[in-house]
Amino acid sequence: MAHPQSLADEEAIRPDEQTPLLGNGTGQGHGSVSEMHRVDPRIARWLYLSHFLSTWNSRMFEFGAVLYLATIFPGTLLPMSLYALARGLSALVFAPTVGQYIDNNDRLKVVRASIVSVSCILFYALFIGLPLGGYGRPGLLALLSIMACVEKLYSIVNMVSVEKDWVVVLAKGDTEALATLNAQIRRIDLLCKLLGPLFIALIDGVSTEAAIIVNFSMNIASVVAEYYAIAKIYNEDPDLQEPKPMATSVSEIQSTPTRISLKPGRNVLIHVKRSASDFKFYFSHRVFLPSFACSLLYLTVLSFGGQMVTYLVASGYNTTYIGIARTISVIFEVMATWVAPWLVGRIGQVRAGLWMSNCQVLPLIGGLVAFWVFMPNPLISATSLVIGVIISRLGLRGFDLCTQIIVQEEVEAESRGRFSTVEAAWQNAFELLSYMATIFFFRPSQFNWPALVSVAAVTSASLAYTTFVWQRRGHLIHFEKFGL
Repeated sequence: MAHPQSLADEEAIRPDEQTPLLGNGTGQGHGSVSEMHRVDPRIARWLYLSHFLSTWNSRMFEFGAVLYLATIFPGTLLPMSLYALARGLSALVFAPTVGQYIDNNDRLKVVRASIVSVSCILFYALFIGLPLGGYGRPGLLALLSIMACVEKLYSIVNMVSVEKDWVVVLAKGDTEALATLNAQIRRIDLLCKLLGPLFIALIDGVSTEAAIIVNFSMNIASVVAEYYAIAKIYNEDPDLQEPKPMATSVSEIQSTPTRISLKPGRNVLIHVKRSASDFKFYFSHRVFLPSFACSLLYLTVLSFGGQMVTYLVASGYNTTYIGIARTISVIFEVMATWVAPWLVGRIGQVRAGLWMSNCQVLPLIGGLVAFWVFMPNPLISATSLVIGVIISRLGLRGFDLCTQIIVQEEVEAESRGRFSTVEAAWQNAFELLSYMATIFFFRPSQFNWPALVSVAAVTSASLAYTTFVWQRRGHLIHFEKFGL
């Protein structure tokens, strides 16, 4: 945890609500902060390489799993729904336990890579139609779902370790360095989000068997490079090797090794108490509102995911136009990785988050209004929604970056795992609710209702963050500047 003196020094040079958006060229913003510390370029490169390999394989496998299941179980959405539901529920139920693990251990990426590899083997067994007997295929699907749960949990371990803990240590208290690391990591995420699924889809278009083999081979091949990169970062930064401060909450006290000797029922009770303690800690933390606001954004069908793509196809869009729209959307998201850090450097992350939140919610409201007005013409109605969603992605990613900086800087080092995994649990819970919305309103003609729920969730997130800004600053607008 930062020392009081260092916090005071940081506050003295950090931009606040009084800082103008456009400076006078005399070094306002973070100019002086950047002189405090710069991340070693070698360490940054190793970090980016490790994150790229992890994210590329994750994105490729996630999308590949959809394609594999669609090929193996044609004509039904049930296997895919069960698979996705299992992954989401595992993150929701076991997130607090994962948080305790992160706060007390190092990352174990090799284990996650082995889970993905085993899953690819099972997909291959299903695809080539091995003689498994009457219950063989459902049994392998159940095993795949279990593997998906474990893979999801280890993906959370990697995400929280890198984005919520390691980058904070590497930045050494420099807000500008932290914003730069966050932005670059988000660019890697978006690049993998765009190209990973496209890469595996092109191979799957030729041969699903080849796609599964490529998926498996790339995961195996990246293990050594990924592990080596992480080891280099760990060995070259002494701060990463220092043990984390010991937490003194009830949950940590109850998570000591003595629980091994307890009866299973007692272990379950301790797990429940620990989870309740972690959720209580999350809700009582001073940055609960920005974190929860960011989690609430996962309750959406307006993201060029499976739900929205299905609706667009039913409305008359062909897959080429959908691909173009998705690409433009990702371009707007990538733009946010430059716009948001620049804005944070000018006016600070709290105000920048408010600006980015408005940039997200206003285009969505405009798109939804036009969507309802032109509902008699499905193609025009869908196009209105697409335009609103594309523009909103700039605000979405910018808001995500701003809230991430707030959480990284203000959550105590010994509690980052607890806090971030509870946050991940809420994200998965809201994502599951978005799936339930389209299960209930499953007809394309009913898509207006899930869209309305999505915009309501985004608006609620914006209001929650606005409340946080009001509590933090005591005001939202400087009325005195307008002579009021």
